[in-house]
Amino acid sequence: MKKSNFGKLLLLSLFVPLFWVGCSQSREKITIVGSSALQPLVEQAGNDYRLAHMSSNIVVQGGGSGTGLSQVQAGAVEVGTSDVFAETQKGIDAKKLEDYPVAVVGIVPIANKGVGVKNLSVEQLSAIFTGKIKNWREVGGKNQPIIVINRSRGSGTRSTFEDLILNGKDAVNSQEQDSNGTVKKIVNSTPGTISYISFPYANDQNIQKISIDHVKPDNKNIPTNKWPLWSYEHMYTKGKPNKATAAFIKYVLGKKVQTELVPKIGYISIHEMKVSRDSQNKVTKIGK
Repeated sequence: MKKSNFGKLLLLSLFVPLFWVGCSQSREKITIVGSSALQPLVEQAGNDYRLAHMSSNIVVQGGGSGTGLSQVQAGAVEVGTSDVFAETQKGIDAKKLEDYPVAVVGIVPIANKGVGVKNLSVEQLSAIFTGKIKNWREVGGKNQPIIVINRSRGSGTRSTFEDLILNGKDAVNSQEQDSNGTVKKIVNSTPGTISYISFPYANDQNIQKISIDHVKPDNKNIPTNKWPLWSYEHMYTKGKPNKATAAFIKYVLGKKVQTELVPKIGYISIHEMKVSRDSQNKVTKIGK
């Protein structure tokens, strides 16, 4: 090899690694932590966004709404996702956070297929999750002990479920899990179990979705509050977001995500709602 060519190759070998290091350092990292209920939407939106914005680096993690809110308040992440309003959480100063509701998600009680029950009243659900009803035969099912699987404390899904179903009563002591996906797997494989998950995870034919007062858990029933178990999905930032984070939130709130991706994954666009709900769970007709 000629000396001049060797020198060119040597320079190139030194330049290429430096080029890639420079590119990786210039990528705009957005870390998003919190609600496992919102995680499928944010992950897919992030993947789609990266394809069109090669300088972006969006990292999405679960951990629960409480974790998301505490992490964004501490400035450890750019976005904290939550199923609940920040002002309802102890230790969170909602005045320092910016709230971006990006979707609505339904919550559905689920049971193992073998329990023999497809419908429960609100009163029966409350009695099961407070430990008053202990056997499936008490609600028309098999003679089988009821095993309650709860979400961990700090879960926005749990908070919403307990606010709307238990109405201030204490939940029974039970096994707790920190994600929708884990809950679904346990209910699927464990006889006698009951729990609840968000709609986007409830696409498994091996679990029994439970109707409430003979209303089916269907996204069509949520915009009018006919199906009452639902919550907003929030993206919170600490104060005004930086330019990169603001651009991604704008993308999530945009037409493409709201009209295509949101319903595809199993959420409801905030623009489809006929009612609104405040932090005290008061429901109001929109436009009235």
